[in-house]
Amino acid sequence: MNYKLIVMTLTLALALGACSYMPTYERPQSPVTEVFPAGDADTTSQAANTLLPHWRHFFKDEALQKLVTMALLNNRDISIAVANVEAYQALYRIQRSELFPQLSATGGGTRSRTPAAISPANQDWMLTQYSASIGLTAYELDLFGRVRSLNTQALEQYFANTENLKAAYLSLITSIGESYFTWQSDSRLLEISQRSLKTYQQSYDLMETNFKTGLISAMSLKQAAIQVETMRASVEQYTRLVEQDINALQLLVGTKDPIQLDSPKTMLATGQLEDFPVGLSSEVLLARPDIQAAEHQLKAANANIGAARAAFFPRIALSASLGTSSSELSGLFGSGSGAWSFSPQISIPIFTAGRLKANLDYAEIQKDIQIKQYEKAIQAAFKEVANGLAARKTYTNQLDAQTAYFDHATAYLGMAQNRYESGVDDYLTVLDAQRSVYQAEQQFVTTQRDKLISELQLYKALGGNLQ
Repeated sequence: MNYKLIVMTLTLALALGACSYMPTYERPQSPVTEVFPAGDADTTSQAANTLLPHWRHFFKDEALQKLVTMALLNNRDISIAVANVEAYQALYRIQRSELFPQLSATGGGTRSRTPAAISPANQDWMLTQYSASIGLTAYELDLFGRVRSLNTQALEQYFANTENLKAAYLSLITSIGESYFTWQSDSRLLEISQRSLKTYQQSYDLMETNFKTGLISAMSLKQAAIQVETMRASVEQYTRLVEQDINALQLLVGTKDPIQLDSPKTMLATGQLEDFPVGLSSEVLLARPDIQAAEHQLKAANANIGAARAAFFPRIALSASLGTSSSELSGLFGSGSGAWSFSPQISIPIFTAGRLKANLDYAEIQKDIQIKQYEKAIQAAFKEVANGLAARKTYTNQLDAQTAYFDHATAYLGMAQNRYESGVDDYLTVLDAQRSVYQAEQQFVTTQRDKLISELQLYKALGGNLQ
């Protein structure tokens, strides 16, 4: 009958554990408008909110795909993020274990001697005892949901770090793409600078010959020399930048062996990225990993309030054991050797000098902070998407204008050379036309790079696709 009493008590404890003072979670209202800005800056605002392409399909360049694959396996930031997820998973398992009784089996023996001088019978007293039992120690009856609230908090923090890992993957993929496009851009600008330096040097050699024969002034020769040295400096600048771009990619990839990059073949072609539509609804932002992580942190703070509230109520802990005890080892499991103990304990907070109220205030303040963090994450994401949509059409129009600029500058150079060869103008006009062509080509390459990076950042701002 006593055994039944223990079982009934444990069953009642588990049933009462359903009570909780954790506040019902409600997602905060979005701090941004329901739709993204639509207008001249948004060329795809009427498109439906569809699933973004997987990053392997988003990147069409095979070399870039290979770099991203290597980075996902070797990057140290990813390794740290994975370790953090595993650590929080372990913390959740530790906290979850408190929902269940912790059973342990013990066995032991005791032999002691009491001298006659202190023995009640005025003779030596020898005591021998052997015991074996199974039991639980200080199992808390979660009558008011304190343990369950802490379990929910640990679970939400684990979920938050899982989302942080996804955000780390997406950030790494974006960083690899940006560094790769920057390397392509700097490589192309180095090629343009080297070609222009060769052209400027040939012009200088021609002008030097004309100067020696008295056909041009010393000032004109100096202007040509300035252009040569300026371009030589540009060659060195882009040589340095290309090497630094490779170093940046090496760090992101994280491999021991140097990465191998061939000369860019695509010259920053816009076809390196898969097109994707963007809808008007800003609700798509809620699926972003960083916003998901912020919401899980908010849920964790909400659960902590439940634990702080439950601390005001009594805590009941149970200790119990069931086993056998005997003065002879051979009789340990004999008839009549059964032994048990049952020890409930209740702790009621009476005076804590305001500690419990302060804990509750702190928990509620932390929830308010997490609400603001969540709203801030949504506002930042909204701005990133709005900027990306504004960039789409403007970059296209900008490239069209710069293409026309390059065509006009090239035509101007041809006319300047013809006029110089005809004796109408001096060579300074040709030098000026050469500078215009170089600047036009340089600006076009830079804008191509910026357009690709902008599209990549828009892909990240919408949450990407890591499935």
